[in-house]
Amino acid sequence: LKGDRKYAIYLPPDYETSSRSYPVLYLLHGSGDDQTGWIQFGEVLRIADKAILEGAATPMIIVMPDANTGRRGYANDIKGEWRYEDFFFEELIPFIEKNYRAKSEKRYRAVAGLSMGGEGTFLYALHHPELFAAACPLSAATGPLTLEDAGKWAARRGQDMSASEAQVKAWYEKHSVLFMMNNMPEEQKKAVRWYIDCGDDDFLFEGNSLVHIAMRKKEIPHEFRTRNGGHSWEYWRTALPEVLGFVSASFHQF
Repeated sequence: LKGDRKYAIYLPPDYETSSRSYPVLYLLHGSGDDQTGWIQFGEVLRIADKAILEGAATPMIIVMPDANTGRRGYANDIKGEWRYEDFFFEELIPFIEKNYRAKSEKRYRAVAGLSMGGEGTFLYALHHPELFAAACPLSAATGPLTLEDAGKWAARRGQDMSASEAQVKAWYEKHSVLFMMNNMPEEQKKAVRWYIDCGDDDFLFEGNSLVHIAMRKKEIPHEFRTRNGGHSWEYWRTALPEVLGFVSASFHQF
């Protein structure tokens, strides 16, 4: 990304007093926030400490990277000139695993996020099912629903739309959650444990519902939650304890 990148990190209560390694949750912020969003508004410190202290979640490291500097979002752009996704996998994950006592096996790694970060959660777990035990998209953007929508969707994201038709088509097939679910290879269907949550008053409810229906038809195992609420921090704060419990079960499942 040709620049410095900030991140916030939560270390479990016993990190300084133990010598063991921990599972890792990558927790992605939404549009308009940065690496401080989950701390300031999501109260991740209080919620994670409480869940771990009460035994509702296993001690874990939580990494919150900034995706709001330079350009906004977790994906590579259409032309491959802005490669945030490549940065995440090729630079950020190795950096975290080198500098913190983080377990590096798939079974001890999870990803979750809200809104734009929910989209990032879908993309990362769909593109790299070999790297994540669990994925928890909350109130997620789900990308363009059709190829015809792809150009408008990308233009709204500030992308360079002088790309060729072939580039747009290739980008669509890697960034439409609905397309990827409908075309998921059989051997990938049980690779990741999915927990999808979207409020009944959320403007992104349609996309999440269509993804849920596609997953049902394709027999892709997943949890789908619809609760009372909209696109708000009040909703995501109440979702976080469930997410921590769900990924903890993934870390323990074998």
